[in-house]
Amino acid sequence: MMATRVDAHHHFWRPARADYPWMTPDIEPIVLDFMPVHLEPHLARHGIEATVLIQCTETEAETHFLLDVARSTYFVAAVVGWIDLLAPDAPARIRSLAQSHKLVGLRPMVQWLPDGWLLQPALAPAIACMIELGLTFDALVYPRQLIDLRRFLDQYPDLCTVVDHGAKPQIREKIFEPWATEIGSIARETNAFCKISGLITEAGPHWHVEQLRPYVDHLIDRFGSARLMWGSDWPVSVLDGGYDPWVSATKALLAELPPQDRAEIEGNTARRFYHLEEPSRPNMKV
Repeated sequence: MMATRVDAHHHFWRPARADYPWMTPDIEPIVLDFMPVHLEPHLARHGIEATVLIQCTETEAETHFLLDVARSTYFVAAVVGWIDLLAPDAPARIRSLAQSHKLVGLRPMVQWLPDGWLLQPALAPAIACMIELGLTFDALVYPRQLIDLRRFLDQYPDLCTVVDHGAKPQIREKIFEPWATEIGSIARETNAFCKISGLITEAGPHWHVEQLRPYVDHLIDRFGSARLMWGSDWPVSVLDGGYDPWVSATKALLAELPPQDRAEIEGNTARRFYHLEEPSRPNMKV
């Protein structure tokens, strides 16, 4: 039987690998090993049977590391990796990585890149290769980058794209516009999907459910359940409560939806978007 629930966005890392430049002293609580053995109890507790493992640094070496972990971890159904999409040999590198059936997509870390990065013509060969191979595109953007993302999606309408973390609305600052209008435009005028993930990080350590509700309600209203998927953003979410509080908050935020809509957001959408296979259960070696 296919997984009843999917965590469509989480990470693994080992700081000793030393390719995470964003690991600074201010996030010391998560500068630790976070690996399958640490995530598995959370998944078991909440009935989550499959996950999508997402890159978190800009090295191809990390993508190979994640694919190695995925091959020996029964619940990791897919990996979204990283490659330099502007490299002259990017299509060849993409084809090489795609030989692993676990690789389903790529994610440039656009939030850290200059405004306008998405609109460079030099991206065209890599994006064309992704479309040809059926790879997905995770769009990690801030609200100010949504206009660029909208133009990017116009250029590549056949690219299967999902907006990570609802485009990181400024929940802590209680700012709703222009995020609401811009994300609504993407929902209305493109085929992009969106993740309900990472929102407690944007709300800050003292977040509460009602603080999140206007943003989640807006995403549900604009995208609909068939284009929304849930993710934990673990272990980043540890900084602002962790796995269990975010699951509890999500249950409260989705409580008024019909069961079939909740099922879409909690698993079915991610399975369709990422073409997830049924997980098997070999020994977990990592």
